[in-house]
Amino acid sequence: MPSLYEMAADVPFVAPVMVGAFDGWIDASGAATAAAGLLAESGEVVARFDADALYDYRARRPVLDVVDGTLARLEWPELTVRSVEAGGRHLLIMTGPEPDYHWRQLGTDVLDLCLRAGVVQWVSLGAIPAAVPHTRPVPILATASREGLLHEDEAQGPQGLLRVPGAALSTLELAVSGTGIPAVGFFAQVPHYVGGPFAVASIALLEHLGRHLGVELPLGPLLGEAQEQRDRLDAAVAADEDAAGYLERLESLAGEDRLTSGEDIAGEIERFLSEQSREGGDDPGPFEGR
Repeated sequence: MPSLYEMAADVPFVAPVMVGAFDGWIDASGAATAAAGLLAESGEVVARFDADALYDYRARRPVLDVVDGTLARLEWPELTVRSVEAGGRHLLIMTGPEPDYHWRQLGTDVLDLCLRAGVVQWVSLGAIPAAVPHTRPVPILATASREGLLHEDEAQGPQGLLRVPGAALSTLELAVSGTGIPAVGFFAQVPHYVGGPFAVASIALLEHLGRHLGVELPLGPLLGEAQEQRDRLDAAVAADEDAAGYLERLESLAGEDRLTSGEDIAGEIERFLSEQSREGGDDPGPFEGR
């Protein structure tokens, strides 16, 4: 099969780190792709992937603009790698919709791209639904391909076996780390009752990524968005006695400082997938699913 990507620019990279985030699965509230998108928005496209080979257009239809009764433009889903500079080094941000097809071939080609660009490390960004309150700092679960890659205060886990549906991003990380390129992942735990964007989780991911790389990353409009979202959630709680009681229970659990177990995560993921598969359901409200 021909390569799934083509280089769009031949840039000499300095100690490049590949940062990956896909929408869909392991992107609760779009937190990971919002973080990656903010990083990538000013970057130069250095590689493009073959969308026709990767996406099911009936499941992820292109957006059609009709202007004054004339079909004017189609906006196709795309998967790209953009290069940005941060702290004297390059970040290669790979982001877009999660591919539908050819995951194994994509892993081979992404590895080829990493070797071609001289990538020194891989970082996955993700977000998962969890039984956590929006009133506390966003917990971050971290993964690492070997010991010594994470800060001491970063929780690597969960401990034990966690068996969940796989994500395309994870297959790429395994393909890359399998050759010895070090890889880490940061996964924000998003309150499972949040039905829309959750900017504070994006902020937490960027802060962890920045600390990991030893650089300061821009937060752009995320700070303002996070405060607006917090105000809306607080108002929803104040207007609903049941919601207030549920939040109080979550806060008491958070106060125990217990580590999130694989069983906890699997249960929340099962709930998340069940809600996503409902046919004809309305958008979830701020406390739906409790």
